[in-house]
Amino acid sequence: MRYCRFQSPKGPAYGMIESMGGRDVITRLVTMPEDASSFGVSTTGDHLTALPLNEVKLLAPTVPSKIIGVGRNYRDHAKELGNEAPSELLIFLKPSSTIIAPGEAIVKPRLSQRVDYEGELGVVIGRKCRNVREDEDVKTYVRGYTCVNDVTARDLQKSDAQWTRAKGFDTFCPVGPLLSDEIDGGNVTVETHVNGESRQRGTTKDFIFSLDAIIRFISRVMTLQPGDLITTGTPAGVGPLSAGDMVEVTIPGIGTLRNPVQDEA
Repeated sequence: MRYCRFQSPKGPAYGMIESMGGRDVITRLVTMPEDASSFGVSTTGDHLTALPLNEVKLLAPTVPSKIIGVGRNYRDHAKELGNEAPSELLIFLKPSSTIIAPGEAIVKPRLSQRVDYEGELGVVIGRKCRNVREDEDVKTYVRGYTCVNDVTARDLQKSDAQWTRAKGFDTFCPVGPLLSDEIDGGNVTVETHVNGESRQRGTTKDFIFSLDAIIRFISRVMTLQPGDLITTGTPAGVGPLSAGDMVEVTIPGIGTLRNPVQDEA
């Protein structure tokens, strides 16, 4: 199924997306992950008059308690930044205040002279997990997949001993447009365009660490809650953004996440 989070007359709501008459529409509400032990279809049967997807304001499709990033999960990306491919999974945290919706502006902070795009596959957790066993099916903990732009202040990343500042500015985590469980997260293409020009193109088949390995590893460090977001690494081709740019991250089966770029006022 495909899901979205959108601005309804009663406030932010989650909806199930279906195709009707050749167009995508929101047909019913689903439970909010922050209000439930699992993220799934509402048992209250809250059906809607079909809302055309292109007529609603889309919000970020999840409201995570935390965002866990995976660093250098493509060998070519590690190489382009002058780093060795990691022998053990490398993770970092982004604050939830970095999240913005499709169409909202990425703001380049005055503190940084170089802000880069990083198109990635995002994984949204569907139910609480901790210490996932080797014999467990990791996919049972996944609600779905989405597009993420792990925006990074590259100069600050290089100067700081850790990545919190470089990854943590407000607006540095665009997410969306949808959430889908209909794709194989281990075999999808991630492509980034800036002003219509292709800058990144990679496949999750080339991950150094698989999705199963990522979720098991993180669950041994911290409890993952419904709605939590994992960003799984970016392919080679990262580069700087300038005010006025339009950056797009596209994953087939999910769609295109579009965000303009502006300087900090």
